Amino acid sequence: MRSAQPSPSRPPNEEGLAFARQSARIAEENRAEDVLILDLRGLSAVADFFVIATGTSDRQMRAIANQIEQEGKAVGQRPYRVSGYENGTWILVDYVDVVVHLFDPQRRTYYDLELLWGDAPRIDWH
Repeated sequence: MRSAQPSPSRPPNEEGLAFARQSARIAEENRAEDVLILDLRGLSAVADFFVIATGTSDRQMRAIANQIEQEGKAVGQRPYRVSGYENGTWILVDYVDVVVHLFDPQRRTYYDLELLWGDAPRIDWH
């Protein structure tokens, strides 16, 4: 696993990185599978970090998203957009710098964000 090095063209985003790590921890503590953080700094204007995890049920994914939102509020992070609650197969919580993707196993395989963003370093968040 590669560890992330900040891109020379973008300054380190310590607040975003800390929130991405906390979001990953919340997902893992709630038994999400294959939790990872991709460092998109210097690769995309969309976000600095993607947190990606696989849920085992729509109920679990909603609970994880809710807990991440509560943690975000506690540290001054407010989501710009939340989508996917209604079908529970891919829940996206967008904090602009950090985007959390909670997938069911089939959607995670189909969309394969790790391959799409294959050049992005993975952050060691444990």
